Amino acid sequence: MIISITDDFNLDRIADSGQCFRWNKTGSSSYRIIAGEACLDIAHLQEDRYELSCTKAAFEGFWQDYFDLREDYRSIRERIEPAQDPFLWQAMEHEKGIRILRQDPWEMLITFIISQNKNIPAIRRSVELLAESCGRKLVDQEGQSYNGFPSPAAVAALSEKELSDCKMGYRCKYIHAAAVAVLEGSIDLESLKAAEEKDAITALTGLFGVGVKVANCVSLFGLHHIDAFPIDVWMKRILAEQYPEGYPFDRYSPYNGIYQQYMFAWYRHKEAQGV
Repeated sequence: MIISITDDFNLDRIADSGQCFRWNKTGSSSYRIIAGEACLDIAHLQEDRYELSCTKAAFEGFWQDYFDLREDYRSIRERIEPAQDPFLWQAMEHEKGIRILRQDPWEMLITFIISQNKNIPAIRRSVELLAESCGRKLVDQEGQSYNGFPSPAAVAALSEKELSDCKMGYRCKYIHAAAVAVLEGSIDLESLKAAEEKDAITALTGLFGVGVKVANCVSLFGLHHIDAFPIDVWMKRILAEQYPEGYPFDRYSPYNGIYQQYMFAWYRHKEAQGV
């Protein structure tokens, strides 16, 4: 099917924003996306037109919300004036098109536990190895096979060696503990979507091996608490260099997580280019 997206939407910028690890580029302007057990091929045709491999029902039932297409990101950007915050305004201008995907909280919990002290290619590799080891074998509409993201029960059933073979390293015990906690109901990730952000962070950091940064990533990318503000080494540099007197969280609420993504992406790109 072909759809029109008139709001900010850029496949490359979303794919490179550090929030998703099962987007594979298949052409100059196309991607194959696996989210949970769903699979989509999407291609940018021209201007605001995109071709999707799914049915209208699948788009309206899943992918429309996955891409957060009911939210107006242009209006969120326009809340910030250039004179008010030139750094954030420039970041948004350079990185507009990023959206906060509505991803599965279980997948995000495991993905961001894996992400600790790993670069993006290594995270992607570990996630794929985990999916290959115990994710369901599925087939897309074109007959191509793929592995869905594994369930808590499937992950909990893996041995330490099987987890280690997925290049998890010291994270094996954290991943197993998280799977058991979700499986046994010690934490209810779906219910946390409706919880206050601070309560969600408290619940998530109660899991073995989950710190504040990982909890904030799960909150932002899995629970869609768009005021969550993950702070990693990149964001620490940004806050120190650009906001020495303090970042205005209250002023920018409830969209701090979205603004964080623009700043994070732009700063990484500037550093990579030596600007």
